[in-house]
Amino acid sequence: MKYDFSGYATRNDLKCSDGRTIRAGAFKECAGKVVPLVWQHQHGDPMNVLGHALLEERSDGMYAYCSFNDTEPAKQAKQLVIHGDVNQLSIYANKLVQKAGDVLHGAIREVSLVIAGANPGAMIDNIAMAHGEDGESDEAIIYNDDFIDNLGGDFENVSEETIEHSEKEEKEEVIEHAESEDKQEEKKMPADSENGKTVQDVIDTMTDEQKKVMMYLVGVAAEKGGANEKDEDEGEEDMKHNVFDGSDEYTGAADQAELTHSQIETIISDGKKYGSLRDSFLAHADEYGIKDIDWLFPEAKTFQDKPEFISRKMEWVSTVMSGVHKSPFSRIKSMFADITEDEARAKGYIKGNLKKEEVFSLLKRTTTPTTIYKKQKLDRDDIIDITDFDVVAWIKAEMRVMLDEEIARAILVGDGRLASDDDKINEDNIRPIWKEADLFCLKKEVTVGADADATAKNFIRAAIKSRKDYRGSGSPVLFTTEDFLTDMLLLEDSIGHALYPTEQALATKLRVSKIVTVPVMENLTRSVTKSGQAYTNTLMGIIVNLNDYNVGADKGGAVSMFDDFDIDYNQQKYLIETRCSGALTKPYSAIVLEKSVQGAG
Repeated sequence: MKYDFSGYATRNDLKCSDGRTIRAGAFKECAGKVVPLVWQHQHGDPMNVLGHALLEERSDGMYAYCSFNDTEPAKQAKQLVIHGDVNQLSIYANKLVQKAGDVLHGAIREVSLVIAGANPGAMIDNIAMAHGEDGESDEAIIYNDDFIDNLGGDFENVSEETIEHSEKEEKEEVIEHAESEDKQEEKKMPADSENGKTVQDVIDTMTDEQKKVMMYLVGVAAEKGGANEKDEDEGEEDMKHNVFDGSDEYTGAADQAELTHSQIETIISDGKKYGSLRDSFLAHADEYGIKDIDWLFPEAKTFQDKPEFISRKMEWVSTVMSGVHKSPFSRIKSMFADITEDEARAKGYIKGNLKKEEVFSLLKRTTTPTTIYKKQKLDRDDIIDITDFDVVAWIKAEMRVMLDEEIARAILVGDGRLASDDDKINEDNIRPIWKEADLFCLKKEVTVGADADATAKNFIRAAIKSRKDYRGSGSPVLFTTEDFLTDMLLLEDSIGHALYPTEQALATKLRVSKIVTVPVMENLTRSVTKSGQAYTNTLMGIIVNLNDYNVGADKGGAVSMFDDFDIDYNQQKYLIETRCSGALTKPYSAIVLEKSVQGAG
């Protein structure tokens, strides 16, 4: 038995553009099968049957030994093959078994001689498959970009096992597929020097629509006879469209200019000169009459699944919220007896003298709760239309973050709003440590030095000396600003060595467990009067163990989220709120360090 030519009908382990991969052995049951040899997968006319092909399974794919018949179209096709005008094969398969995108089994029904058009291998250079749009078809046309590698021969060279497995042909309707594989692994495609990507890397990032447009621009000349055949049973168009066919389906203009093989080669080779494939296409766009060249390249994609909030540093918030003491009641009464005065001291007795009663004063105060809330709304149309991420969960997360920051700010320094502002958090309900009564908070003044280094040294000295009067629990934390922390870390000795090489070394010097920077403490000032003179005090730091600060909330007053729909305005509204109180509960349990400048701020 003689054959006229042979070549690979398809190869194994092909990664398709829609994620499918043909696995080794998928068509092993077709080994030895003789199937029709067809022109361009056109099954409507018997004149398109050119002969037959004997299939042989090889380790890297299915190999076909093809023989022409004596019809006029077959004789003409034979001359085209011998002359090298047509040199590529494609298979027509069905009964595909797929799992997780892998094609595990199928039946080859015919092998076709195909025209690839403007040699798409110049860009893609591998086997191509185009799958059905539903992604779950059990049929495919697998387009092979390999050249026919053997003209003429004898079937005696084919293994007996291959011939013995010859099977009866089955008629099945199929959907055309096309995908591409590297012809030569060692042959590298031009790389985009801007980002180091190869041409294939760029193609992999394209959408399906962009790939179709690209295929139109770079691969035309395939006959369109089978592109729009009707399904006989269902009366619908089947998808026998070759991606290398310049069909109007993707362009809207049948007479649009098409790129030739030489033009594609020119664009590819000039990719290095222009620095990227994109720039090369753009440079030749006017010359070759390419329209809408940007369609070839992938659209910008976000590397996040949802927008990222631009906010202040929030690390300090968790330190505050997790550090405070929490109680299940919100009305806090503090009562103290001051026994530090001389009148409260024990006394010696002299015989005959009157014994005096001890005298001390009782101090008490009550802190009641207040409501802190945040409210948001979203149009229902927006909630439905935003499909990339859960916008409701996203907005609720933002509300919780901002509520926690506001409570933490109110605990440390107050919310900063004017007393006349309707939105101000009442400082009699959430008592800021910075402005606490002298009984609870020690106010220490830092001497302003001639430069930043001198002021930083004075701050360290004042912080250490103030510990003498501190009565708070355990090891406190220093809350300060990034600027003051930087000034202290930049202190050097006389030979330029850092006095405090790490934050922990500085914290040890200051006798605190750690140092936390708080952005909302930047440039905070308050006006005070001393000896009848007005001064402006700038906050530099707060030393406190937050376990001495109690935050109380009654049952039902904890943080709660509420949803409501406004039917009149078609809006979904969200409210997060808490009702709580906050205050220091131990005398002299905090130290506030300020620098004071005469004159009103």
